[in-house]
Amino acid sequence: MITPVEGFSKLSKDEKIDWIAKNYTHDTAETIRTIKRYWNSDEKLQKLHDEFIENTLTNYYLPLGIAPNFLINDKLYAIPMAIEESSVVAAASKAAKFWLHKGGFKTTVLNTEKIGQVHFVYKGDKEKLQKYFDLIKPKLLSDTLAITKNMEKRGGGITNIELRDKTKKLDDYYQLHCTFETMDAMGANFINSCLEQFAQTFKTEAKGFSSFSDEEKNIEIVMSILSNYVPNCLVRAEVSCPISELNVSETLSSEAFAEKMVRAVEIAKIEPHRAVTHNKGIMNGIDAVVLATGNDFRAVEAGVHAYAAKDGHYTSLTHAHVKNGVFTFWIEIPLALGTVGGLTSLHPLVKLALEILGKPSAKDLMQIVAVAGLAQNFAAVRSLVTTGIQEGHMKMHLLNILNQLEATASEKEALIEHFKKNTVTHSAVVAAFDAIRK
Repeated sequence: MITPVEGFSKLSKDEKIDWIAKNYTHDTAETIRTIKRYWNSDEKLQKLHDEFIENTLTNYYLPLGIAPNFLINDKLYAIPMAIEESSVVAAASKAAKFWLHKGGFKTTVLNTEKIGQVHFVYKGDKEKLQKYFDLIKPKLLSDTLAITKNMEKRGGGITNIELRDKTKKLDDYYQLHCTFETMDAMGANFINSCLEQFAQTFKTEAKGFSSFSDEEKNIEIVMSILSNYVPNCLVRAEVSCPISELNVSETLSSEAFAEKMVRAVEIAKIEPHRAVTHNKGIMNGIDAVVLATGNDFRAVEAGVHAYAAKDGHYTSLTHAHVKNGVFTFWIEIPLALGTVGGLTSLHPLVKLALEILGKPSAKDLMQIVAVAGLAQNFAAVRSLVTTGIQEGHMKMHLLNILNQLEATASEKEALIEHFKKNTVTHSAVVAAFDAIRK
């Protein structure tokens, strides 16, 4: 029987590995070998990775690939993507190549506003609270000067603080709704530090506000935290071309293809079951670049999916139409990203990814990431309305199946050649593999 461990964080790395191997795996020696195989031979680099998080045992690798030929606002990019899913990099690259000689991708940053909130309970007169807020607002700003000084030098800082009454949804619940400009930083630590100072000032100064009763002076701060929902931190990316240039299939006319693409997007707009998978494909591209550039893909995911439901139902993040003989496909998406701070200056591969992208500003990165999502979605929907998703995906998945079967190099070569002309399914690959082995 396994017993709880005391002081696990204080154990050495080897002691942690021994403990987990002995208590939670069947083959202690093999577990230790597997864990240590993924250590970096460069001790300094390994120590850097160890210190990213707590209780580190080893490194968990994802492939870092490149999707080339992205023409964005007339500048050519090769986009780094960190992802484990087959066909994502290939699909993005195919979409980039398709649009390369059709004007490429056009992007615009619509806004860069980020949000944080101080959530609090106030049991008293609403008009008094409003008067108190109006009086104290300048001090809320002045008390954060030590925090905002460096950000303001870079052109950022606090852009506004509002008092919001939420009592119709929850008794006695109010918030300070605060907006920020964080320039090239994602800004989580900056925003949270400002919010905690707001909360402290707001609570402390209330005790000296003469219009409040004793009960009203006891403002209860529930929490102070940034929001990962940033509907006003928006970027738009689009592609367009005359319908006549949409020559994607020998069996489907350009007009029919454009019509099917628009219809597929319209289905994703009204059918949540389709919209979730549709948007998951978009996030294949977005997450891969966000991860490669050291940004927080969980925050991006949460904010993007909230945005997809902003009108009361979950819907497509992309849009398509045909007007005056021109097909247009576009996305508007909230992305709070950073190119300074966090892992961007620590992780060697993150630094390399940003270098490959030309050391972009946060606004530049927003546009690149949006393009990756749009390209991925175009490739996926294009496959769905023409050949079907499995033909291309399973061909890319072929190597995974062969590796599971422990195929040799010569067997892989033979089977890859075989499936250039045959449909890839798991059972078909196993059958062909068994035939070679026999």
